[in-house]
Amino acid sequence: MSYNWATRLGAGFAMVVATAGAAAAAEVNVYTYREQPLIQPIFDQFTKETGIRVNVVFSNKGLEERIRAEGAASPADLFIAVDAAILEKAKAMGIGQPIKSAAVDKAVPAQFRDHDGTWVGLTYRARIFYVSKERVKDTSLTYADLADPKWKGKLCVRSGQHPYNIALIASMITHLGADKTEAWLKGFKQNLAAKPSGNDRSQVKAVYSGECDIGVGNTYYYGLMATNDKEPEQKEWAKAVRVVMPTFASGGSHVNISGALLAKNAPNRDAAQKLIEFMVGGEAQKLYAELNFEYPVVAGVAPTPLIADLGKLEADKASFAEIAKNRTKASELVDKVGFDDGPGS
Repeated sequence: MSYNWATRLGAGFAMVVATAGAAAAAEVNVYTYREQPLIQPIFDQFTKETGIRVNVVFSNKGLEERIRAEGAASPADLFIAVDAAILEKAKAMGIGQPIKSAAVDKAVPAQFRDHDGTWVGLTYRARIFYVSKERVKDTSLTYADLADPKWKGKLCVRSGQHPYNIALIASMITHLGADKTEAWLKGFKQNLAAKPSGNDRSQVKAVYSGECDIGVGNTYYYGLMATNDKEPEQKEWAKAVRVVMPTFASGGSHVNISGALLAKNAPNRDAAQKLIEFMVGGEAQKLYAELNFEYPVVAGVAPTPLIADLGKLEADKASFAEIAKNRTKASELVDKVGFDDGPGS
């Protein structure tokens, strides 16, 4: 889902310029890749409790470049992304500044914070397996199993070049090194039932229809499908599968985050920090989890019951910064082995 930022700028940020000074302190300006229904209720609750208005630019690309191009004149206070690699990219572009908040440091485990404090995680999700209840008896699987000949012709996945899969492959590089990951990717390719295509929900549908036995996808899609009253056929797809939380050989499942970066030239820095602190507070974390079926980053806040019932998730502790560094190599390997050409190619 994408939104026209110009409309928002006209209605919101022009007012920021016009009311620079005392009134501006009662506003915070957010650029975000998060879809509006998944985050607007958080902003609305923040405004209700604090009186601080949240002006939002929603888009699906180019926001970090926009902030850099705007330079010192940028109205952006916060940049919210749905991928740790994008947050790392934004940090490398020099458009962030440290979040100096004892409340944030206390609430969010170091694993989900940038080591320099430039960004902080808000929620996380895992890359897991959707397996056929009828045809797959295994209850414990690893990412390495995707290359096991046992599963030849039984796997399905979206494009290897999709950011979700690039992040997983980059994580494999972090754990195994490039050469072993290349060999793993070749085995994974030969186990595919068909050429990679569609989205994560498509993989669950393929398991439901018998096209494959294991589909790779993100955890939150289970919740989105199982509660989809507008497209009830997706509920049937969800009923046909079990979720298996795969792990690396050393333990832990691959996870990615949504997170917030404090803009370098934030005109409303204090208000922006208050919003970050609110978003990692217990009330907002619970609401956030209910809205998007992701996992709260704050210990003691449980995921929504539908997701909790999928089983215990132990997040991989590999550095998000290290994984981000391996993304370019991951993309190169996808092309090198011809992953998206499918099995037999």
